[in-house]
Amino acid sequence: LYQTDPVLGGRQRDELARVKASRDNARVTATLANLRAAARGTENLMPAILDAVKAYASLGEICALLREEFGTFQEPSGL
Repeated sequence: LYQTDPVLGGRQRDELARVKASRDNARVTATLANLRAAARGTENLMPAILDAVKAYASLGEICALLREEFGTFQEPSGL
């Protein structure tokens, strides 16, 4: 079975911390607010997602926002 290198996880956490420390947090906050407004409306979310990514919002931040707005899909149990 495939096993990940535990050092790799530490490197990824360090890199994420470095990116978050060096990005423009005001811009990230603004793009995430725009994404939230788009999610609450009927417009296409992709332009707002791309703006957030370009501002260095993390995938976790974007996904958390979308989960807050849309919830998490639960497959119906039974038929």
